[in-house]
Amino acid sequence: MENVNVAEFGSTEKPTGNYTYKLSSPMPFLWTMVMFLVIVGFIAAILFRQAQTAFMHNPGLNGLILGVLGVGIILVFTHVLALRPEVRWFNSFRAAGSADKVSRDPKLLAPMRTLLGSRKASAGLSTAAFRSILDSIANRLDESRDVSRYLIGLLVFLGLLGTFWGLIGTISSISTVIQSLDAGTNGSSDVLSALKEGLSTPLSGMGQAFSSSLLGLSGSLILGFLDLQAGRAQNRFYVELENWLSSVTDLGSDTSVPAIGSGSGISPEEIRALSDYLRKSAEDGGAGSQRSVAAMANLAEGIQGLVKNMRNEQQMLRDWIEAQQDEAKAMRRTLDRLAERVGSQERQASAERSQRVPQTEKSEGK
Repeated sequence: MENVNVAEFGSTEKPTGNYTYKLSSPMPFLWTMVMFLVIVGFIAAILFRQAQTAFMHNPGLNGLILGVLGVGIILVFTHVLALRPEVRWFNSFRAAGSADKVSRDPKLLAPMRTLLGSRKASAGLSTAAFRSILDSIANRLDESRDVSRYLIGLLVFLGLLGTFWGLIGTISSISTVIQSLDAGTNGSSDVLSALKEGLSTPLSGMGQAFSSSLLGLSGSLILGFLDLQAGRAQNRFYVELENWLSSVTDLGSDTSVPAIGSGSGISPEEIRALSDYLRKSAEDGGAGSQRSVAAMANLAEGIQGLVKNMRNEQQMLRDWIEAQQDEAKAMRRTLDRLAERVGSQERQASAERSQRVPQTEKSEGK
């Protein structure tokens, strides 16, 4: 088996005397991301006072949200920058004509480097090698974005967590304020002052709730846009690589044909064993691709269900807030009627006292 020589197929590309196909640089997408962050920073600078006030309602949770956002931004930029050495390696490989002539080895394109070996850039590939390279690179690109997708969902979760946290404090403080009101023993001025002091805590809880929700949703929006640009850069890289691989793939054979000389010493049994092994490898590669497609479909269904549940929870939250607003209006009307009743009682009492004073003076004069 050591004397087997792998034959190189002719390329389907037109010979031009020099390499003409290059992978595009991912830097345009990187500059788009940078410009987007500059615009976001400019808007944040304009609204600095409002943003600072919202941040101080719950600095702990809001700081955690900003920290997760910062980690996600760095991670997404890393995904885009990781494509630059791969593009440089591929272009150097096309210029040199062989992978062995390129000094550095790629990371993302490592399967391609292994399968090509010492072949020339114009050498043909089998369809099995073509599928194996594309499936491996596609899986690596998808796995690299799993963490950023998780961080986007984590930002939404932290925003909802702060919302519910603040609303729980608001409900408990409103209950405490209502229970502390005693119109029977205190005057209207005391009741109103106690009401003003008691409503400061519920309002603080509402600020805590909506500030965390605002930061969480804004962070998920920013990180989602950056992840979208990273996905576009990876998709263009994958499509251009697929176009080149398809141009050098021999569609007439599933495997590379070994060149057997008259003095090679290879028996027919060894040739059949090698053919069976290559055919089995191709079938296993197809089964792995089907499993990957099924796993991606299951992941898409899970994400769709998660989005649906989040929308239902947001609708429930809006309905609950509207109900709380209606209850607050009803409580305000009740308190107004209570204040009017207390004021009328005090006016009646003062009128009765004013009537009793002349009667007392008349009795003393007699």
